[in-house]
Amino acid sequence: MKWMSVRLGDIADFSNGINFDKTAYGQGIKMIAVSDFGNRFFPDIEQLQEVKMEVVRQGNLLEEGDIVFVRSNGNKELVGRCMLIPHLYQLLTFSGFVIRCRILEPKWFYPRFFAYYFKTKAFRRAMGGTAVGANIQNLSQTRLSAHVATIPDITTQTKIANILSSYDDLIENNRKQIKLLEEAAQRIYKEWFIDLHFPGYETTPIVDGIPDGWEEKNVTDLLEIKYGKDHKSLADGRIPVYGSGGVMRKVDRVLYSGESVLIPRKGSLNNIIYADCDFWTIDTMFYSIPRIPNIAKYMYLFLSCLDMYSFNIGAAVPSMTVNILDGIKALLPESNILERFENIVAPLFRKKELLEKQSEIATETRDRLLPKLMTGEIEE
Repeated sequence: MKWMSVRLGDIADFSNGINFDKTAYGQGIKMIAVSDFGNRFFPDIEQLQEVKMEVVRQGNLLEEGDIVFVRSNGNKELVGRCMLIPHLYQLLTFSGFVIRCRILEPKWFYPRFFAYYFKTKAFRRAMGGTAVGANIQNLSQTRLSAHVATIPDITTQTKIANILSSYDDLIENNRKQIKLLEEAAQRIYKEWFIDLHFPGYETTPIVDGIPDGWEEKNVTDLLEIKYGKDHKSLADGRIPVYGSGGVMRKVDRVLYSGESVLIPRKGSLNNIIYADCDFWTIDTMFYSIPRIPNIAKYMYLFLSCLDMYSFNIGAAVPSMTVNILDGIKALLPESNILERFENIVAPLFRKKELLEKQSEIATETRDRLLPKLMTGEIEE
């Protein structure tokens, strides 16, 4: 099988995203930002933040088959990560810290194949020479355009992409099942603690709007808030590193072990994460230590129901602080209600964990195949 060399600038168009300030946030058009990448192959469009329609021009809209890259970020590990844009049912744009790649002749150059090609270590290393600036690392359109890729014909591109896609399709299907489990837990939470239809509610007196025996507490009364730490100097390993987009990489050190609610400090403030394992979390995240039994899942669901952006003190980048969290009030139910709630939602969290592990195995298998397929070491 003969492979050919192509210059990306000859087969693709590149463009930077929109620049905006705090006033641009609001209902309108979903936007992909750096914090939405993580290790995803497709964006989670439902979870994206929105900007007002008037700040987005026609040329800033994404199309099916576009590939978006992290262009600029203080964390060099994130720079160059990419996602493929799937079939869209709504308008979608991207921030100024993101670069869009649009394949010009998809009948000869398969976008999904290139999305996988861009995830290879060889390509990432080739882009590694684009870092400039003291604090922010940058990937440029010029560097991307000049890159020469060695690729097979369109038939082989499609076969390779389809092999790798079988793993990403499984991962995406698991993500949808995980979302259903999350929604089931949220429904129980809302029924018990927002509608106050908890077990025994019919005979429980309501005093000043709160069930008798319950208390109103600050978030920091229930969770000890801790700062995440920089991970760039850590060696690779088996311990997940959490950012607001999920697991970013794995390292050889543990920052915390056990149940924790992880809260973004910057960027995607609504991406609350529940963890129950050994983990590390980056310095733009908070992690927390439960102060009382059976509180972690409850607080995860509580914070997930809030619009954390409404507490934002940031300018161009939404931000969260310990003082803000200290000012957020949460109901603390009686211990027997918390225990019963824990017993009901814990199986949902365990099923979610099993699906996440299955996706992790699929990801590792795909990543082992990726360089071999992309270099022709093994045939499709």
